[in-house]
Parts: sequence; structure tokens; C-alpha cells
Amino acid sequence: MDPNGYRSPGGEYDEQWAKGLTQQFEGLLRTKRLNDLGNSRSRNGSPAPIERASSSNLRAAAASQAPPQSPGYRPSTSSGSQHAATPPSYASLRSQPKIPSPPADSASQKFRNLLISLSLTPTKYENPGLLDEALQVIPLDRIYGEAEEESQVLQAQAESMGDGRKPEWGYQDCVIRALLRWFKRSFFSWVNNPPCPVCFSPTTAQGMTPPTQEETAYGALRVELYQCSAANCGAYERFPRYGDVWRLLQSRKGRSGEWVNCFSMLCRAVGGRVRWVWNAEDHVWTEVYSEMQKRWIHVDPCEESWDNPRLYTEGWGKPMSYCIAFSIDGATDVTRRYVRKSEHEKPRNRCPEDVMLYITNEIRSLRRSNMPKDERFRLEKEDAAEEKELRAYVISSITQSVVSHLRPGMQMSANSGRPMTSASSSSEDQKLPAEQPAGRISGAQEWVNARGENGQSRHQPGYPPRDHRGL
Repeated sequence: MDPNGYRSPGGEYDEQWAKGLTQQFEGLLRTKRLNDLGNSRSRNGSPAPIERASSSNLRAAAASQAPPQSPGYRPSTSSGSQHAATPPSYASLRSQPKIPSPPADSASQKFRNLLISLSLTPTKYENPGLLDEALQVIPLDRIYGEAEEESQVLQAQAESMGDGRKPEWGYQDCVIRALLRWFKRSFFSWVNNPPCPVCFSPTTAQGMTPPTQEETAYGALRVELYQCSAANCGAYERFPRYGDVWRLLQSRKGRSGEWVNCFSMLCRAVGGRVRWVWNAEDHVWTEVYSEMQKRWIHVDPCEESWDNPRLYTEGWGKPMSYCIAFSIDGATDVTRRYVRKSEHEKPRNRCPEDVMLYITNEIRSLRRSNMPKDERFRLEKEDAAEEKELRAYVISSITQSVVSHLRPGMQMSANSGRPMTSASSSSEDQKLPAEQPAGRISGAQEWVNARGENGQSRHQPGYPPRDHRGL
């Protein structure tokens, strides 16, 4: 065992080491809470607890300093008492559950209206005619063949371990993974500046222009205008940002908004449970539910990224505030899945947190109002399991912060809470493949740089201006 008592004689982390670390963590957390509470009372002359004070010592000190009490004494709760207690600080109350509250100001009401409007997006994926049309463009033999092959490989890998473990991904997961590869590599194309329709020369952006009636009918609320750069041409090209998924099946081009909208619908067509995830910082992506993992999986078709929730903050260097997942079953604030560190947080000032909870509950109630009771009960169990998962990310972040002060350089497992070696820390919950470079890979480099998604913005002060073309 080392001088601090952290290790066993063999140099391995054992139960005694874990117990000691747990006691230190509890002691630090207790001290922090007492200090926070003491600081809130110091305005009234109450001394803040010293660093190693314990709750029992504080109770003993309070008892020894208390004035004599008459037999009928009761603590005063009057606000006019000479020593009225100051309410505890937010730090001492932030662990209390939030009570959903309806919007009480114009900004909160505006945000509520926006989220309710966005929540309609995945409902469009339930159109049977649209899903039939989607199945006509998907090479099902290829997708199912690749899925079957990958599923067998994963099953063989799991059986080879000899401990009865299940494969990491199930067959339906492999179907979505095969669909992701085909969609990115063969089906959809990215548009930076569309080529000239006359001479196919490069074009330059000229701003926005109003949509035509036909473009509006296909869900294009905004249209980008480009002009040919060739001196002897000068023709204009329109780039409607279509929101109609059927139209996207025909055009097969766009940027993040079009990519994710179309891909999410295709996932639904092959039987996946789908979420459309909106990010307030001008990006969208997909989540699909894995029956094997019993959790929602991050999928970004623009990056061909699977189960890589840290991609945006730790890969692109993109600070984020709100990440809201919408499905046919409701809405969920999944920001904690994608923002794991405080340095990647942007202020959440669209509405108070209790109003945010009210809005997501309201959307869930709207989507589930006509569901059978057993279906609602199943979804509520899933909601509870997901909330546990999201809380675990917060706990893991706090634990990592504390442990880094106790044992610099050590990392904790997000799943088990145990220390990780350098080899295991690079693979568990990092979700950043070695072959994937830092920064965004979809879109022109100039556009990526302008959006601050090149993997370097976390080292630069402030945030870059948003490109007018958006997602």
C-alpha cells in the first residue's frame, strides 16, 4: 500500500482502496455543501464551517451556544424576528427536484411555441404512403445482407468470450448501421454552393430570396440565391431548403437539416424507433432506440457517426445549450448526453428550467393522450431508465472532477465508477474513433470554420459568427 493508503500490497486497486476513495469523496462533498450553506448564512453573522467541519460538530456547537429555552419554547418562523434566517443558497438546493411550471413571461412562451412546432417534425414520418415510397428507394437486399453479416460477426465475437455475454448490437441495430453507410456514401449528397445550372461553373452566395408557391408547397420556408461566377454567364441558381421529406427523396441533396430529416424517415421505414434531435446552436441529428442496449443511440448521417454523443463538444469544439429530442412519443431534454463538461456548456437562458420541464411534459402528454394504458406505462419505464442514464453522466462528471484533484491523471469509468487504466479510458464512453479527425468532416472547410466546428474553437475566446446559410 502506498503512503496514502490507496493501493494494496500488490499494487492493484482493491475494495479497501475503493472504500477509502469513497470516504474521501463523501467528505469533500459534505464539506462543500456545508461551506455553501455557511456562505449563505454569513450575511447574518453566522460563521462559515471550516474545511474539515462535520455536521455533528456543527450541531454540538449550535447546542452549546443556544440560549436557555423555556418549557413552552417553539422556534420562531416570523419574518419579523430579529435574526430571520436567510434562505439557503442555490448551491444547497440544486439537488431538489424541480416542479414543472407553465411559462410566465413572453420569452418562455415564445420558446414553448418553438418547441411545440418542432415536435411536429417526427409525426410526418408516420405517413404510410411516405414509408412505402421510402422502401422503394432503399436497396433492401443490400441493407439486410450487410446487417445479417455484421450481426453474425458480433454474435461470434460474443460467444468467443466464453462468459455468456450478449453481442454489443442486435440485428435491428445492424440494419440501421448498414442504412447509415449506404445513405452517407451512396444516396444523399452535400451542397455547399450549388453549381451554375447553365455552364456548371462555381457560384457565389447572394443572400436569401422569397420562396415560390411551389417551393412553399414542398416546405421550403427559405431559399438561398447563388450567382454564377463566370464573367460571360452570370446565371442565378436557387437552393430551396425543403422540409417536405417526400421532396427530399427526389432531390437527394442538402445540408444537415435535409440529411437528418430524410435519414430519420428512412430509419422509420425499416422499422426503427426514431428521434429527431434539435440543437439550439444550429444543428440536428438522429437518435434510434436499441432494443439490445435498451437505450437511445446517437446517429449523425452527415458524419456517418454512430453512438458518438461527445462528437460535437469534444470533437468539433462546439459549446451547446439545448439538445431536445422529439419523437412520435413526446419530447426529452437530452442535453446531458451530449454536454458532459462545464467548459462545453452555453447559457440556458431561453426559459427557466422548471418551465423547460413543463414544456417537455406537455408535449409528452399531447403525443400519448390516445395511447393504451400499457403502452404509456412502458414508455414511462423507458423515461425513468433514460433519466437514470442522464443523471449518471452528471455524477460521472462530478466524480471525475473530484478524483482529478485527489489523484491527478486518473479517470473514472462512467459505468462502474471504478478507476480506469490509460488503455481502458481511451475506449470506454469516449466514442471518438481514431480514424475520425477532430472537427467536422461534412461541409466546406470555410463554412465549418465560420461555424466554429473545426475542433479548435474550444481554444479560442468567444464564439464565431454563424454562417447565414445555417444547417
